[in-house]
Order: sequence, then C-alpha cells, then structure tokens
Amino acid sequence: MGVTSLFFYLFASITVASAFMVIASRNPVHSVLFLILAFFNAAGLFMLTGAEFLALILIVVYVGAVAVLFLFVVMMLDVDFSELREGFLQYLPIGGIIGLILAVELILVLGSSFVDGKAALVAVQPIPDLGEVSNIKAIGDLLYTRYIFFFQLAGLILLVAMIGAIVLTLSHRPNVKRQNITDQVMRDPEDVELHSVKPGEGI
Repeated sequence: MGVTSLFFYLFASITVASAFMVIASRNPVHSVLFLILAFFNAAGLFMLTGAEFLALILIVVYVGAVAVLFLFVVMMLDVDFSELREGFLQYLPIGGIIGLILAVELILVLGSSFVDGKAALVAVQPIPDLGEVSNIKAIGDLLYTRYIFFFQLAGLILLVAMIGAIVLTLSHRPNVKRQNITDQVMRDPEDVELHSVKPGEGI
C-alpha cells in the first residue's frame, strides 16, 4: 500500500466517522465541530486528487464561513432541541421512505459504474486533457462558458435565500425607539433643542 492509498483511507474513514457523529451527537455544538472536521478531511481527499483549488475553497468557504456561522448561531440562539425532537416519530415513516429512495439511487449509480465501463471512465475524466492548463483555469473556463447560466442561477438562489433569512429573522419590537435617518436629515435646525444631561440620568 502506497502513501497515497494510506492517506486516502485515513481521510475517508475520518470523514465518514465525523459525518456520522454530526447526526449522532446530542450536543449541537459538537455536531458543528464534527462537521468542520468532516470538511477538513474532505479537503484532504480533494488534495489527493490534485484539485487543490476545490480543497482551498472547501476550507475557506465552508469551514471559514458556513460552519463557523452555524457554530455561532447554535451558541447564540437558545434553542430547545429536546422540544424539536419530540415529533421525531411522526416524521419517521416519511424519512424512511426518502432514505430508501436515496439508497436505491446510490445503488443504481454505483451499479452502472460496474456494469458499464465507459460510465466509470467518464466519471474519472469529466473534462479532456488540457495539457499545461491548471485545474483552476479549467474550472473557471467551464463555469464561465459552458455552465455560466447554472452558475448565475445558483448565485441568484443563494441571494434569495439570504434575503429570506434576513426577512424571517428581522423582528420589530413595538416599544423600542429607532432612528429615522430621513426625518433626522430633513429636520429644521431651529427646532433642535439641546439638553444638558447629567451622568447617570436620562432626558
């Protein structure tokens, strides 16, 4: 067994184990930490295949932004996870059906690669040999030429999701005073009153 195979089995086993612990851990903070560990090992698998750009993007974007954001949200929000788990048995049949469908799809995909040798060859070499061109330039050429519409559509979906998350989490409390910038700018300076407020006292 070579060094590459050794590192592959090491990264793959840790990725699978940490992914299982994401859904098996009772503490949500521990689940996010196991998710970060899974991302790091998946980046190691990308490095073994020569896709260093995807490995760095996985660490910078997913670990540096998404997973850390999940961690802060879980730590800051006081979510009662025991209450969320109360209706688990109600959705168990639907979840089982969805899991069965996904398992059948995975079996069909893996079975087709063993039956048809050309399918496995296409999966291993999704793009033709580009010679001296790096994989970063090859990914950029594919994203901004052949898959430009799908790339823009993915960005639009993420933008809509971000706006929806902001709208859903934005709460307006009726008894809280807010600053209206337009009224403040358009205010007549002669109507402004100055008050000398002592420390520890309000107006």
